[in-house]
Amino acid sequence: MLAVSLRVGAIRRDRPSEIALLLRAVRPAVPLVAGGLVLTVAIGFWLADRLGYDLGATWLTLTFALVGWMLVVGAVAGRQDRRTRELADRLAAAGDHPSAELSRRLRDPLNLALSASMLVATVAILALMIWKPGA
Repeated sequence: MLAVSLRVGAIRRDRPSEIALLLRAVRPAVPLVAGGLVLTVAIGFWLADRLGYDLGATWLTLTFALVGWMLVVGAVAGRQDRRTRELADRLAAAGDHPSAELSRRLRDPLNLALSASMLVATVAILALMIWKPGA
């Protein structure tokens, strides 16, 4: 969510230095998000076992598949964002003039769709945790 918010903020900017600053702000959050994800999955397994849920239940399997999807998509989108940030850094050092290439990369439909899919997966995981279909 943080990465998407910062990306939207970057899309609204013209100067590469401002765009680079916003995209750079994502980096410190990555270890926190990764640690939170590992902790959430570990506690989820523990809690499901403690409450007597079958760890092979469809709703748990779907949840873990969605978590896996988010890991893969986050890595792919993160690499694209890193390359975009590096371009913004280079352009900022070379005069800080607006760039059509930088703007195009920020608005890349594939990257935006991947980010949106992570939001949808998050909502789906929340729904699965609340309603536990088939449990």
